[in-house]
Amino acid sequence: MTLVLSRRSPRLAQAHITDALKPTTLHIFNDSHKHAHHQAMQGVTSRETHFRVFITSSAFQGKMQLARHRMVNSLMKDELAKEGGIHALQLTTRTPEEEESRKQKEAVQA
Repeated sequence: MTLVLSRRSPRLAQAHITDALKPTTLHIFNDSHKHAHHQAMQGVTSRETHFRVFITSSAFQGKMQLARHRMVNSLMKDELAKEGGIHALQLTTRTPEEEESRKQKEAVQA
């Protein structure tokens, strides 16, 4: 599995996703610093509020994008509900086959 954590990524989120989805690729990027100036973030002391998450997992096989996002959101429900917790998740969810197809298209375009 490829695992990339950047800028204080929540280890708890990584553990939940890894245990449940067994991803072949998991990239979690903490983008909270990009949103700290937003009005909704005024007074929030947490530095872990906005994340981009890229997940490749065979658990997504046969599921539409909305169902995939619901799977991830259900894993993160406690962190999303917590006061001062995660405010936003930007999800990219793929099956291994979709990831391979994406890589092939990028190679052709390069």
